[in-house]
Amino acid sequence: MTGATGFVGAEALEQALADGLNGELRVNALTRRAQPPRAKLKWVPGSLEDAAALDTLVRDADAVIHIAGVVNAPDRDGFEVGNARGTMAVIDAMRRRGIRRLVHVSSLAAREPGLSDYGWSKELAEKYVKASGLDWTIVRPPAIYGPGDREMLELFRMARRGIMMLPPGGRLSVIHVGDLARLLLALAQEKENSLTRSYEVDDGTPGGWEHKDFGAAIGRAVGRSVRTLATPQWLLNVAARADRLVRGKQAKLTPDRVDYFCHPDWVVAKRKQPPKRLWMPQVGTEEGLRETATAYREKGWL
Repeated sequence: MTGATGFVGAEALEQALADGLNGELRVNALTRRAQPPRAKLKWVPGSLEDAAALDTLVRDADAVIHIAGVVNAPDRDGFEVGNARGTMAVIDAMRRRGIRRLVHVSSLAAREPGLSDYGWSKELAEKYVKASGLDWTIVRPPAIYGPGDREMLELFRMARRGIMMLPPGGRLSVIHVGDLARLLLALAQEKENSLTRSYEVDDGTPGGWEHKDFGAAIGRAVGRSVRTLATPQWLLNVAARADRLVRGKQAKLTPDRVDYFCHPDWVVAKRKQPPKRLWMPQVGTEEGLRETATAYREKGWL
């Protein structure tokens, strides 16, 4: 597993170790920093740029779940290195070791590669996966939320103040991190029916969420009635430049993100959803948002 120390990867790792497949499951996980030892888990020091580490990571694996990626970078090259070249490095390691099964985490942003450098890099990574000759499955999540997530934290903080600046009119899909992790683990064990398939997954809300309705749901999660404002793209671009001036490389709102935030349709395609016999979402979004708000408070983030 790559990305096991990140938001999605940490949840997938916890579920894998908790389930254990009757004690037979062992996990190799890549890490840049030293991690505490755990039963059934081998931490492999290294990064996606380290071919020797990747060789060790995938050795004797039944499946590889590639979650690691870059969601924020200063330029297109940064996204390409973190998302496309990193994916190619994992593919190369699997080929060298003769490992066939790859579950690749992409993004719904890959559906519109012309909108952002992030989406472009995720689509390029998908092209590498599809050309790999491996037994692959691609998962395109929409906006992911849940305890431990810092990307959506700003929306919760705005809701707590009673006002939310949202993109212009449009709809989006969302998914709880726990549901996404369950799917990734199910796919890692799937040997036939999901091969060479690309799935788009969400919380099961038909037609997704209008921005204002999702903002109101976050408000309910933090116990506030919020006023939602549909913010024009030019103003979001101004805010992005200000965020970069204040927080530098730690900025959450960037010009690259503004372009895809303002796209009116980030709803998953029904025909691309996984078969229900394999996976269905279990976490209702209202419940999941309340759980997330509680976790933020416990961490002192909210």
